[in-house]
Amino acid sequence: MVAGITPPSNDHEEAGSPEVRSPLEARSGYRGDDWTPERLLFHQNLETFAERVGLIVGLQGNGKISQEEAYAQIKKVWKALKQSKDFLIDKH
Repeated sequence: MVAGITPPSNDHEEAGSPEVRSPLEARSGYRGDDWTPERLLFHQNLETFAERVGLIVGLQGNGKISQEEAYAQIKKVWKALKQSKDFLIDKH
């Protein structure tokens, strides 16, 4: 059975208003035969990692931080993602 989780509807918000999300709320659906709460949380951590890397690359591309600083920051968020995987997925 394939399970999917979608974020709740925000029909009550005005059009064009910024959306505020809880850190525990999924940004996109997670589907898979191996669904568990741990895998959902890791999926959210992957999304957060991707967002942060995008922001870091944008800062570097606009000259706000150096390539070395961008690399160091990406390395730091990669380490956090790896620890998350080790704890949530590979804990067996």
